[in-house]
Amino acid sequence: MKHNRLIYVIDDEADICTLVCDELRRFGFETRSFTNGNQAARAIRERLPDLCIVDLGLPDMDGMELVRQICAHQGIGIMILSGRDSTPDRVLGLELGADDYITKPFEPRELVARANSLLRRLSPGDTSAPDTPRQASFAGWTFNPATLTLTRQDGEPEVLSTSEARLLSSLLRAPKQILSREQLLGDHVDPFDRSIDVRMSRIRKKIEQNPKNPCIIKTIYGAGYMLAADVSWS
Repeated sequence: MKHNRLIYVIDDEADICTLVCDELRRFGFETRSFTNGNQAARAIRERLPDLCIVDLGLPDMDGMELVRQICAHQGIGIMILSGRDSTPDRVLGLELGADDYITKPFEPRELVARANSLLRRLSPGDTSAPDTPRQASFAGWTFNPATLTLTRQDGEPEVLSTSEARLLSSLLRAPKQILSREQLLGDHVDPFDRSIDVRMSRIRKKIEQNPKNPCIIKTIYGAGYMLAADVSWS
């Protein structure tokens, strides 16, 4: 099955790039590989990929900085592939907007499966239905899923990461309902069980007047999260 999806693999080890690219191409993906961050950054400016697989140990920059730069481009999925397996690195990667985190050594077939899952989650839904809502208004904010933008009524739009936008969309489509972490994760096999909490914290910092005492997105301890505001779609 031909995916026609473009994946950039960024790793300073050429053997890792070859291994990952060969496995992805076996399953129909188009790939390009880069052994440093500046090469990848230039390529991204020329052509946006669907997914970037990023090693953190790059020779010319910290991989976290490259993740930050990629997040500035709308709609690119980010998978970190790294030998760093500490909790602070995982948390920081997710806070910067990464969608998945895989540690080395890794199983190439699992990486492909998780890339498939990630791209499926980040793909736009079926837009053929005439009544598909375009944007949501809630608590003085407007969210546009098509552009991943969150706008206050009197402010400039702010672009969410794809993972943040997906999470917020799930809450907005079920206002005043408790959604468990499993429901919010969907079919994603998550590498780190605090990923939902980290992303929720990032969203709260954007929309809550006091993120430490949130009024819009409530934590229901032992159950999950709930959007407490009314939502209208247009």
